[in-house]
Amino acid sequence: GLIEVPLNSPDPFKSIEKLARRFGDTAVIGAGTVLETAAVGRLRDAGGELVVMPHADVEVIAEAKAQGLVCVPGIATPTEAFAALAAGADGLKIFPAEILPPKAVKAMLAVLPKGTRLLPVGGIEPATMAGYVAAGAAGFGLGSALFKPEFEPAEIGSRASAFVDAWGELRR
Repeated sequence: GLIEVPLNSPDPFKSIEKLARRFGDTAVIGAGTVLETAAVGRLRDAGGELVVMPHADVEVIAEAKAQGLVCVPGIATPTEAFAALAAGADGLKIFPAEILPPKAVKAMLAVLPKGTRLLPVGGIEPATMAGYVAAGAAGFGLGSALFKPEFEPAEIGSRASAFVDAWGELRR
């Protein structure tokens, strides 16, 4: 699995360091909302291995790859997708997915290189996952549908279970 800590959260590099120590052997730990190249080195120094971006800045992608990290930039168009792949992206975050329906994923996969991994993020709910998987999505990024600071632990657990159950049904 993958665990992403948004850089716009409190003390993100400290959180990444703790997660990498605790779960680094069983999960890929990284940062989301990576906006600039300077954050990439800090992420690596904290033990992170994954760079997730809301945009497709080729300089950030190149720095992530130079540091030996997995990089998943955000894209919304085929032009952005091709540029990100040319810069070395390992996968592509379809963002925001709530305005890019499964038809968009299917259309992009028809023209992108075979094996390109598209991961819809933004507005994903258990009920919306099936359409994206049928269109060829390789997985999903989950944010506020799974966690908000005001959620009680039981609610987070319930939401996580709903996503895990939905994913399990789709993978059968």
